[in-house]
Amino acid sequence: MSTVETERVGIQVEDHVAVVTLQRPDKHNALDRAMFEGIAAAAEEVGRTPGVRAVVLHGDGPSFCSGLDIASILADGPGGFEFLDDRSGPRNANLAQRVSTDWLDLPFPVIAAIHGNCFGGGLQIALGADIRIAAPDAKLSVMEARWGLVPDMGITQSLPRLVGLDHAKELTFTARRVSGEEAAALGLVTRTADDPLAAARELASEIAGRSPDAVRAAKRLYEETWPAIAENALALETELQVGLMGSPNQLEAVRAGFAKEPANFTDPS
Repeated sequence: MSTVETERVGIQVEDHVAVVTLQRPDKHNALDRAMFEGIAAAAEEVGRTPGVRAVVLHGDGPSFCSGLDIASILADGPGGFEFLDDRSGPRNANLAQRVSTDWLDLPFPVIAAIHGNCFGGGLQIALGADIRIAAPDAKLSVMEARWGLVPDMGITQSLPRLVGLDHAKELTFTARRVSGEEAAALGLVTRTADDPLAAARELASEIAGRSPDAVRAAKRLYEETWPAIAENALALETELQVGLMGSPNQLEAVRAGFAKEPANFTDPS
């Protein structure tokens, strides 16, 4: 097992699964400048760590993430929000958007385990994961309207894929809080579990047991074609499949399947 500590965020890698932990529990993992920088750095770190096949993203303490720490940002003075103007990241995203979109851009699956409060920017971080597992009593909200703002941390890259436009508008216009159970019914989260972290770890381990080539190709397939022009999407299906067929990991998956034993996959370099 390897452990990395960045400011505000911890990373543990074991058995091909990276567990990324937001570590500001006394503030419900609220987003100050250091937290923004720590989350972006953590996504970059796991992206370059050899052997990672899945990521679990969760918050230490009573909540996943309670959203923006406005007081802390304002305490930085007139330049407190200057990082919104720096669009040097992937997708031309600024730092606030990267804490959500950088998880989408990782080549392997990211699973968010949600408990306690998941508000505003915290919800947008969770929406950047491929899969979300929430506690039934978790509280989620597109919170920005409460403060006279719009959600601006990558929500356009995630929420429209998950819920209908009417639900997205209603949640955004009202800033109302929904439980984990209602969020699952709306499609805002994938499913609920009494212990979302344990469920996320179990799912990540299951994914890590599949061919990393196939899992990466599947994530790329959906990310690039949901939605897309039909002819482009169908062409990418074929391109990815041809690249997998007969490859060492694909042959190993077949061998292990017939032998009814765990596969011994080679991780991409």
